[in-house]
Amino acid sequence: MNKLIGALVFYARFALPFSRIGFRRRVRAPLAADFRGQRWVVTGATGGIGRAIALGAAARGATVLALARDKAKLYALARDAQGPGRIEAVQVDLSLMRDLRRAAGGIAAQGRVDVLVHNVGVMLHEYARTDEGVERSFATNLLGHWVLDAALREAGALDGRSAIISMSSGGMYGAALALEQLEAGDAATHDGFLAYAQHKRAQVELTKYWNSLGPEAPKAWVMHPGWVDTDGVRSSLPGFRKVFGRVLRNADEGADTALWLAAVRPPVGEGIWLDRQRDAEHAFGFTREGAGAEALADWLAGRATRA
Repeated sequence: MNKLIGALVFYARFALPFSRIGFRRRVRAPLAADFRGQRWVVTGATGGIGRAIALGAAARGATVLALARDKAKLYALARDAQGPGRIEAVQVDLSLMRDLRRAAGGIAAQGRVDVLVHNVGVMLHEYARTDEGVERSFATNLLGHWVLDAALREAGALDGRSAIISMSSGGMYGAALALEQLEAGDAATHDGFLAYAQHKRAQVELTKYWNSLGPEAPKAWVMHPGWVDTDGVRSSLPGFRKVFGRVLRNADEGADTALWLAAVRPPVGEGIWLDRQRDAEHAFGFTREGAGAEALADWLAGRATRA
């Protein structure tokens, strides 16, 4: 009963602003941006919002290194790029830390990264571990972001001129960060909805940590795209899609804020970005009681050494 009441409160509060209607009310003008000469890295770039970000950046002149696992989809994405920029395929399993470290080395060897977009995200209802011993959704949604970011920093590919944009989700509004819930130890304790919300809340705290590293470090922003009709929604949330399908955003609408942040680079600080505007990162008081940025960073650093 408590979960039902909580869900009703959540949807009543966010259904309008997260919908396509909310996007059209808040975003009044097309994005004018010039990314010529910039080098981007976009994870999870072959579908949905990531694909729209990659194509949108390339159309405005960027060279986009698109990271994903499916080789055929990567090359199809590269062929679809239009405009002065281009898309280069980087085949990598984003749930494997060794793959991410290898990819980071190759990327850094080619030069600095202007924009890093941590876009990849999955909601997995079935429990599974990678061959590195990491629960797969945690590996994909959070630990991989930490490892890729750290490897690029250590190799000198990210510096004070670089921008980091993380794709969170409105689902984080229902979670107070609990480190022990980031990675389930077995199938009996795994909850795909809970894990996803925790990972997305953690992205907010991780952004704070990155912005605490000083003026020579990259600037970081965290955003969420509203409710977007992606393949992930279709497979993981069919009931939700059945109810809200007519007002879900398309991928370009979901990608808009990421492209805008990369172009404008507004002052960093607390909050989460939606439709080119900074919103509060807490909608309910209980979510303020979770773990903080330093504790999360220490925990991820320790976990990364074992993967």
